[in-house]
Amino acid sequence: MAKLEYDENGRLLFTKEMKQEYTILMPQMLPIHFGMFRQMLQLEGYQVEQLNNCGRNVVDEGLKYVHNDTCYPALLVIGQFMDAIRNGGYDPHKVALFITQTGGGCRASNYIHLLRKALEKAGMGYIPVISISFGLEKNPGFTLTLPLIRKLIYAMMYGDLIMNVANQVRPYEETVGDADRLAAQWQSRLVATFQTGKGMSRGQMRTIFPQICSEFAAIPVSGAEKVRVGVVGEIYIKFSALGNNALEQFLLSEGAEPVVPGLTDFIIFKIYNRVVDVDIYGGSAVKRAVCRLFMRYVQACQHDMIAALRASGRFRAPGDFADLHRLIQGYLGDGCKMGEGWLLTAEMLELIHSGTGNIVCAQPFGCLPNHIVGKGMIRKLKDDYPTSNIVSVDYDPSATKINQENRIKLMLANATRIREQEAAATE
Repeated sequence: MAKLEYDENGRLLFTKEMKQEYTILMPQMLPIHFGMFRQMLQLEGYQVEQLNNCGRNVVDEGLKYVHNDTCYPALLVIGQFMDAIRNGGYDPHKVALFITQTGGGCRASNYIHLLRKALEKAGMGYIPVISISFGLEKNPGFTLTLPLIRKLIYAMMYGDLIMNVANQVRPYEETVGDADRLAAQWQSRLVATFQTGKGMSRGQMRTIFPQICSEFAAIPVSGAEKVRVGVVGEIYIKFSALGNNALEQFLLSEGAEPVVPGLTDFIIFKIYNRVVDVDIYGGSAVKRAVCRLFMRYVQACQHDMIAALRASGRFRAPGDFADLHRLIQGYLGDGCKMGEGWLLTAEMLELIHSGTGNIVCAQPFGCLPNHIVGKGMIRKLKDDYPTSNIVSVDYDPSATKINQENRIKLMLANATRIREQEAAATE
């Protein structure tokens, strides 16, 4: 058994010896993106397993160790970890836990401390927690190297494209599961490509993007166009099936086409916020210049993805980050950046402008940033766009799935009515 080591502040470290012996558990949020992240970490020599345990057991485990007034995503992530350790067949003395650490003003900054507190309370303080962050914490056995960071960034881009085209195929595929099978194939192919040092330049990416679009476009589809429903909200609840009670699957079962804005805009938004900090509050001009340079590169990659979608002749393309920033003018300022900040409202505006006026705004109950930029902006958006059809749905330990689904069903019924009225008006 690996010897436990601590830093000068008493924090348990993940050591080099643990890298060889321990299984690292990582929570689930974005199946396609995180699937590639897991494979890349495994190829770096880490033993990594992605958690897919769900259900009431996860919530109940979270409630044992996290106050129910705390952010619901924190409760779910910690509950998923604790449920997996207790019931997943793992040796608790041979596991470590991955969790992101942002350091921002959102309560998400406290996840790592809440997790360590939960482990201590459960008598498992000997389990190391690995912070995925840029310099906030360091561990001898885990390093975010530049080559790995580069792979993760490109995986995000490819993941967004695969998620986009899969969502546009899945509601219409003649053989159920074709889109998911092709998505899994591309995940493995891309990771293998990265390991050979390829696929990680804009030139190579511009070649691969059209290939992905072409293969998904070749999946046999049929049926009339379905009602499109946009999904926005707090990032974990928006993307995680555990957090939103399998919202996308429910929309599919109700005959709708889910439209989910990708992760890239959120990443650009977070980089842009570092620039805004210097503009508003002052700070390092060098930091500002570096952030602008990085942001321009990610935006250029995003433009390549959008160009591939448009050139496919089959798939709708989203707007870019500049479009979102332009749409939000007159609604919210750049200083509104806690949580998802102005980006959440901008995503709703972009969906409305692109013909997806039916929107589910999914948020944890009590998430103050999202109640302002999400639920708090819906009335204004409906005033400006009377045919928009937006419903906010709260997710927390006491919220019942049937009540959430009934609210969404009412929104879908209204969407059908609006569609019929618009069709009648054009006759």
